[in-house]
Amino acid sequence: METLLAPPPAKGRPREFCVDEALAAALRVFWQHGYEGASLTELTGAMGITKPSLYAAFGNKEALFHKALDLYEREKLAYMKTALDAPTSRGVAERLLFGALEMQSSSCDPKGCLGVISSLACSPQNTSIRDDVLARRLSSQTAMIERFTRAKAEGDLPDSVDPTALANYLITVMQGLAVQASSGMTCPDLTALVDTTLSVWPGR
Repeated sequence: METLLAPPPAKGRPREFCVDEALAAALRVFWQHGYEGASLTELTGAMGITKPSLYAAFGNKEALFHKALDLYEREKLAYMKTALDAPTSRGVAERLLFGALEMQSSSCDPKGCLGVISSLACSPQNTSIRDDVLARRLSSQTAMIERFTRAKAEGDLPDSVDPTALANYLITVMQGLAVQASSGMTCPDLTALVDTTLSVWPGR
């Protein structure tokens, strides 16, 4: 775990802080409030550092968000990468839906989706934030479409199924899980939503 020396304050000794822990704290603030809703005061307070230390370690708020988004994908959305390795399209859907359910049911993390929260409430002057979120979402969507296209070619999905529409449907359900969880839907109700989605899945 990397430890960084922050720039010395006006008085006293330089303060040390853990970059990884500070970034994890920043992620939680962005996750709760979105990019624009997270103030520098809230960020530095949660991270336990000063504004000069934030700039020295991460560049600025925008650069900090991109790093937090990297951490979010690496740790919180890791299940999405392994889900596509499932042997069937239904297995892919199960891994994605139950992975999303587990994340939204966690008592340790904020509810909702960081990408959705930050992209929906993003003003024109912060288009780089929206563009980054949308580019990452498109990458995941493309990988999912390719996987369902292969499933269709293998006979795992009916000929009538459109892989693009199926991928978009699954993404919409996953985003809906996040929205419903953030609005207070209970874990049993979220689980019922997952079970219902799987009950109408077109593949084996």
